[in-house]
Amino acid sequence: MAELKRAAAGPAEPQARSVRVVVLALMITMLLAMLDNLMVGTAMPTIVGDLGGLEHLSWVVTAYTLATAASTPIWGKLGDMYGRKGIFLTSIVIFLIGSVLSGMAQDMGQLIGFRAVQGLGAGGLMVGVMAILGDLVPPRERGKYQGMMAGVMAIAMIGGPLVGGTITDHLGWRWSFYINIPLGVLALAMVTAVLHLPRRERGKSRVDYLGAALLTVGITAIVLVTTWGGTEYAWGSAVITELVALGVASLVGFVFVETKAAEPVIPLHIFRSLNFTLMSVVGFMAGFVMFGAVLFLPLFQQSVQGASATNSGLLLLPMLLSMMVVSLIAGRVTTGTGKYKVFPILGSVLMVVGLFLLASMDTGTTRLTSGVYMAVLGAGMGFLMQITMLVAQNSVELRDMGVASSATTLFRTLGSSFGVAIMGALFTGRVEDEMAQRGGAAATGMSAQLDAASLAKLPDPVREAYEYAVASGTHIAFLVGGSVAVIALVASLFVKEVPLRGTVKPQEAEAVGSPEAEGTALPAGTKESQAV
Repeated sequence: MAELKRAAAGPAEPQARSVRVVVLALMITMLLAMLDNLMVGTAMPTIVGDLGGLEHLSWVVTAYTLATAASTPIWGKLGDMYGRKGIFLTSIVIFLIGSVLSGMAQDMGQLIGFRAVQGLGAGGLMVGVMAILGDLVPPRERGKYQGMMAGVMAIAMIGGPLVGGTITDHLGWRWSFYINIPLGVLALAMVTAVLHLPRRERGKSRVDYLGAALLTVGITAIVLVTTWGGTEYAWGSAVITELVALGVASLVGFVFVETKAAEPVIPLHIFRSLNFTLMSVVGFMAGFVMFGAVLFLPLFQQSVQGASATNSGLLLLPMLLSMMVVSLIAGRVTTGTGKYKVFPILGSVLMVVGLFLLASMDTGTTRLTSGVYMAVLGAGMGFLMQITMLVAQNSVELRDMGVASSATTLFRTLGSSFGVAIMGALFTGRVEDEMAQRGGAAATGMSAQLDAASLAKLPDPVREAYEYAVASGTHIAFLVGGSVAVIALVASLFVKEVPLRGTVKPQEAEAVGSPEAEGTALPAGTKESQAV
C-alpha cells in the first residue's frame, strides 16, 4: 500500500511542472496573437508612407480581422476531430508564414493578402490556447491561471503601441512583423517538446465543408457591415443592405446544414446548455464594451485632457491593472471554493456602473477621476473575461472543448466588431453635430482624431468647441455601452451554479456525469482527460 502511495505521489510534481511549462508556452502564443494588431496599428502611418495606397489602409486591418473571425470556429472543430496539438502547431506556423510575407510586402495589395494569411493562423492561436488549457487543467483548477491570462492581455495592450512605435522608429516597419518570428519559434519549440495530449483516432466523418463555407460567408458579411457601415458606405446603402441580406441568408443556411451534418462545425447541441448560451451572450456584450472602451478612452484623454499620444497604452493602465488584479482574485476564489455564479453578476454590475460613470465625463473631468472610473470598468471586465470561458467549457463534454472555446471566442470577436462600429458611428455623428453647432465655419470638415499637439495650434474658440464635441461624443458612446451591458447583467442572473469539473474520487465519478451536473463529462484524471 505504501509503495502504491509513493508511486501515485511521485509523478505529481514533475507533471505540475510540465503543465506550468506548457501554460507558459500558451501564454507566449496568446501574447503573439494580441500584440500583432496593436503593433501594426502604430506602424501604419509609416507603412502607408513607404508603400502608398492610403485608400486601402483600412483593409490592412480588415483582412486580418475577417480571416481571424471566419477561421476561428473551423480551427476549434479541427482540433476536436484530429487532435489539438498538431492543429495548434499548424496555426502557429501559418501565422509565422503570414508574418514573414507581410514583412516582405512590396505594395499595399501584397500586404493586405499576406495579412489575411496571418489572420488565418491567428484564428487558431487563441482557440488553441483556450482549448488546450481546457484539456490540461480541470475547470476547478483553471482559476489559478486567470491572473496570468489577464496579465498577458494587459501587457499586450500597454506594450503593443510602445513596442510597435519603438521598432518602427529604430528598425523600420517591417520588423513589426518580423518580431513575431522569435516569439513564435520559442512557442513552437516549447509546445512540441513538452505538450503531450492523448492521441485521437481520426473519425470516419468528413469535415463539414458546406457548413464551414456558409459560416465563413456569414461572418465575413457581418464583419464587413460593421466595418464599412457609416464609414465607407452609408448604413442604408445598397452595399450594406445586400451584405446584411447575404449574412442573414448564410447563417440561416448554416443552422439548417448543421442539423444534418455528421460532424458539424459548431454542434448546435452545445446551445442546449443554458450556461453555455448565457456565457455566449455575456461574452458578446463584454467584447462589445471592452473594445469600445479601448478605442474611445485614449481619444478622450488625448483630445480633452491633453495627454500625449506617445503613451496611449499607459492611459489605459488603471483599467488594465484593475482587470488583472480582479481576475487573479476571482480565479483563486473559484479554485478554492468551486463557486463562480457571483462573479458574472458582480462583473456585469461593475461594468454597467463603470460605463455610466465614464458617460458622465466632460471637459472638466480630471485624469484622476477618469482613472477611478476606468478602474471600476476594469474590475467588471476582470470578473467576466476568463469566467465566461471557464463556465462555457465546463458546460460541454470534453469532446466539444474546441468548438466551445471557438464559439465563445467568436461571439466575443463579433461583439467587439459591433461595439466598435455602433459606438464609433454614434461618437462620430455626435462630434460632427456639435462641431457644426459650436465651431462654425472654422470647424467645417475637422476630423475627430486630432491629437494634443494639433489641438494646441487651434484658436481657443475652435479648440474649446472640439473638446466639448469629443466629450459629448464619448458621453453618448459610453451611454449606449452601459445600456448594452445591462443585457449581460440580466443574462448573468440566470446562470446555474453547476459544479466545476475537477479531480474527483472514483466513487464520485458517477455523480460528475449525472444529469444534474449540466454539461459535465469525464472528470480530470480519466483516460480522455489525462494530458501531460
